[in-house]
Amino acid sequence: MSVTFELNGKPVTLDAEADMPLLWALREKADLPGTKFGCGIAQCGACTVHIDGVPSRSCSIPVSTIEGAKVVTIEGLSGKAAQAVQASWQKLNVVQCGYCQSGQIMSAVALLETIPKPTDQDIDVAMSGNICRCATYHRIRAAIHDAALSMGA
Repeated sequence: MSVTFELNGKPVTLDAEADMPLLWALREKADLPGTKFGCGIAQCGACTVHIDGVPSRSCSIPVSTIEGAKVVTIEGLSGKAAQAVQASWQKLNVVQCGYCQSGQIMSAVALLETIPKPTDQDIDVAMSGNICRCATYHRIRAAIHDAALSMGA
C-alpha cells in the first residue's frame, strides 16, 4: 500500500505494508534513523515522534493510520522550543549513552509548546513514558526548566 502524509514539513508517499509500524517506515523507507527502537510495545519512549503535534509512540502505530497526518521526527524538529531544548541539553550535558534522547527531546519540546513554564509535576507527567537506562532524569528535568527560562517563561 501507499500512504501519503507530511513528513518534517514536506509531502511524502511511502510504499509499505499497511501494518508496518510507523517507526520502521520512518527508519527503513524514509531513511530517517533518528527515531529509535527500544521496546516495540510503546512503553519506553525511544520511538517518540510528533503526529499532528502530539508526542506519539511510532513503534505501535501502523503506517496505514497516518494518511494525511503531519509527522515530525527528531531530524525535522524546529522552532523556538526545539532550539531551547537542544541548547539546554548541550549546556547541561544531559546525554549519557544517548539512545533514548531523541524520544526525550521530542517529549520535552511538546511539553514546552503546551506548557511554557512547567512545574516538576508537569515535567514528570509529560516525561513519564520516556525511560532512560542511564537514569539522567535529574539532568533532563533541569534542562527542561533551563529551556523554559531561556524561552522567557
